[in-house]
Amino acid sequence: MARWTVMLDGNGLPDRALVGGKAWSIARMAALGLDVPAAFVIGTSACNAYLEASGIPPGLEDEIAAGLAWLEAQTGRTFGNGDKRLLLSIRSGAAISMPGMMDTVLNLGIDEAGEAALAAETGLATFAADTQRRFRELYSAIVLKAPDDPSPAIPVDVREQLFGAVRAVFESWNTRRARRYREHNGIAHDLGTAVTVQAMVFGNLDDTSGTGVLFSRNPLNGDPAPYGEYLPRAQGEDVVSGKFTPLGLDAMRDHVPHAHAALLAASAMLERENGDVQDIEFTVQSGKLFLLQSRVAKRAPEAAVRIAVDMVDEGMIDAATALSRVSAEQVATLLLPRLAKGATDGAEIVARGEGACPGVATGILVADADDAERRAAEGESVVLVRATTSPDDVHGMIAAKAIVTEQGGSTSHAAVVSRSLGRPCVVGVGSGAVARAGQQVTIDGAAGLVYAGALETVVPLESEHPHLARLTGWAREQGERAGQ
Repeated sequence: MARWTVMLDGNGLPDRALVGGKAWSIARMAALGLDVPAAFVIGTSACNAYLEASGIPPGLEDEIAAGLAWLEAQTGRTFGNGDKRLLLSIRSGAAISMPGMMDTVLNLGIDEAGEAALAAETGLATFAADTQRRFRELYSAIVLKAPDDPSPAIPVDVREQLFGAVRAVFESWNTRRARRYREHNGIAHDLGTAVTVQAMVFGNLDDTSGTGVLFSRNPLNGDPAPYGEYLPRAQGEDVVSGKFTPLGLDAMRDHVPHAHAALLAASAMLERENGDVQDIEFTVQSGKLFLLQSRVAKRAPEAAVRIAVDMVDEGMIDAATALSRVSAEQVATLLLPRLAKGATDGAEIVARGEGACPGVATGILVADADDAERRAAEGESVVLVRATTSPDDVHGMIAAKAIVTEQGGSTSHAAVVSRSLGRPCVVGVGSGAVARAGQQVTIDGAAGLVYAGALETVVPLESEHPHLARLTGWAREQGERAGQ
C-alpha cells in the first residue's frame, strides 16, 4: 500500500491535510465529472520527512515510478521516450492556500528528442520549441536557481529532472517568502506542502488554446457575476507572473465560445458544491476546457462583506457562517479613511491602471521590497512599486500601505496577494512608475489611479456601508444570544 502518494482518480476524496488543497480540488473536480488532467500527488508527510532528513524518504522513488506508470496508462503517453510524450506539471499545494508562495515547474520531461516528437505529433514546430524554451527557463530559475543562465545544466535524464523539481517544491516550503506569509497569516510552519504531478495540457498550442483564471464572483467588490481573465496562446505562469496583461472573459467567449460556456457552468457547479466563492485556474487546449485547480477565493474586504451577506440572502449559508468568513481586520480595513469629496479636483494623476484591490493609501513610492520593509519598520508609510511582483517580494508587500505594478492584470501575483493582505493595489499602469520611486503618492485601488501627493481623506461611517451594517447587526444578535 502506498505510503507517500495518492492517485487522484476521483474515487473518493483524500484527506486535505495529507494531499494539500490543490490535489484535493483535483480529486473533487474529477469526482464531479469535470475535465481534469490526470494527476497523482506526493503528500505533505513526504515533504516533512524530506525536510527532516534532507533527502528523499525511503520508498518514495518507487511510488513515484508507480505514479508515472499510472499517468502513462491514463493518457496513452510515455514519459521520456516514444512518439507521444508525457510532459508534466509539478506544483506545490499546502493544506491551507498560500497563493504564489511556493514553486511550480511546467513542461517537465521535454528534451531535444521530445521536442522533435512533439513537433511531429502536432505539426507545429514553433509550439514544440516554445514548450522546450519555457521548460528550460523555468527549470533553470526554480530548480537550478540560475534564472539568467543562457545554457543551464539541466539533467539529461528526465527522471532526474523530476526528482530535482520535487526537491525544489519541498524546499520552497521554507523559503523566506513562504515563512513570512505563514507568520503574517497565522499558518503553522510544520504543515508541509504536497507536490502534485499532473499531465500537461497546452494553452500555448494554437489559436484556440489559452489559459486563465476565473472567480465565480468578483473578488474586488463582491458582484455576483463571474469575473476573470484569459490569455490566448499562453501557459498559466504567463498570467500569474504579471509579465503579460490578460484579456477579459469576453475575449475568451469570442475566441473559444464552447470552452467559455463550459467554464461558466463549471464555476456555478463548483461554487454550489463547495458553498463559497471559487478561484479556478484553467487551460484551453485546441478549444477544449481543462480545469487545473479550484480553491476558495481570496477577496478584498469589500467583497468579503458583500459576498457573505449575499450568500445568506441566497440561502447558501447561515448568518453564523457569514460572520466566520469576514475577519475583524477586513472590517477595520473598510472603515479606513477614503478620499474626501472633491479631494481629486485638480489633483495630478501620475499613473492609471486596473484596480486590483480597493482602498486608499498614501505613501512614498519604494521600488525595492527589502527597502520597503526597512523603511516601514522605521515608521514611514511606503507604497511598493514594481514592474511586477514575485513571491520574493511578499515581505515588502506586507510592509507596504499599497502596491503598484507596471505590468499584469487583476489575477496576477500582485493582485491576488494584495487581496489576501487587504492592501490597495493598482496593476498594469505601464512603464515609468518604478522611475518615480521617492515620490509621495495617493493610491485609489478601486479606480485604479495613482495621484501625486497626499490627498484629503475622511473616515467612513459603518452605516454608510449597507452590507457591513447587516453583518454587524448579526454579530450583535449572536452576542446577545450568547449572553443570555
